[in-house]
Amino acid sequence: MMTEPRPLWLVNNASSGSNDDDGLEALHRCCGTHGFRVAQRTTFPAEDLPTPAVLDAAGIDLVAVFAGDGTINTLVTSLAGWGGQVLVLPGGTMNLLFHRLHGEAEMDAVIERVAAGDYSCRRPGMARSPAGDAFAGVLAGPGTSWNQVREAMRDIAVLDVATGVAAALGETVSGDMIACTDPALGRPEGYPLLMLTPTDEGLQVDAYHAEGVGEYLQQGWALMRRNFRDGPHDRLGMVDQVTFASVAGTAFGMLIDGEPSDPAPQATFSLARAEVDLIATAT
Repeated sequence: MMTEPRPLWLVNNASSGSNDDDGLEALHRCCGTHGFRVAQRTTFPAEDLPTPAVLDAAGIDLVAVFAGDGTINTLVTSLAGWGGQVLVLPGGTMNLLFHRLHGEAEMDAVIERVAAGDYSCRRPGMARSPAGDAFAGVLAGPGTSWNQVREAMRDIAVLDVATGVAAALGETVSGDMIACTDPALGRPEGYPLLMLTPTDEGLQVDAYHAEGVGEYLQQGWALMRRNFRDGPHDRLGMVDQVTFASVAGTAFGMLIDGEPSDPAPQATFSLARAEVDLIATAT
């Protein structure tokens, strides 16, 4: 006896890493093959995200998001308290939350497992702060200025890339360092870049450093490729709460799930839980 395809609401972001027409067509085809029907689609940020009330009125209890970590963050945050499920798909560059939930599986395999009911619902740990919640990670410090170079590279703005590299290198070398102050972790003189990675058990703190212009360029290149974990760094520890503060008391930049937030002289992050069910296929 044939069963009706399960309807889902698809959210994508046309500027994310894999959101070209071919990628979307392949996703639609994969959903159809495995018993899902894309009933509605929202292209963010050109269109407003579906709200819990809109989803309930449409009779839809599954939202699939095919975008980068920043868009995923916005969607998951906006659906706090909703009774349905969110399926995170790898539509960005790094897809960090996707890998937290599904390991190294390919998208087609994840959709097939979900269709077969071979999944669990999780509310993974996140880093909560007044500046916003992070499900994938936080980067903080003068080293985040390399993000502007990465954006110029994505837009193929050659002059902006050249200008940005010079500015980012100067900011990283001479900018005010930031340190972990509460609890006190690592070097009291601080670092050009601190990274916070949320896990279910706590917030993992890593400090990135470089000695000399060559290593700063190496670290900057890693940041632009979002392979910042490859750079020279120290593992400072796992905590439930941590405060990052500028050594000089000046405001520093932050990237929360890859998106810039307002600079501040300090920021406190605490372990919290996602407030909507996320589908996970990794064991």
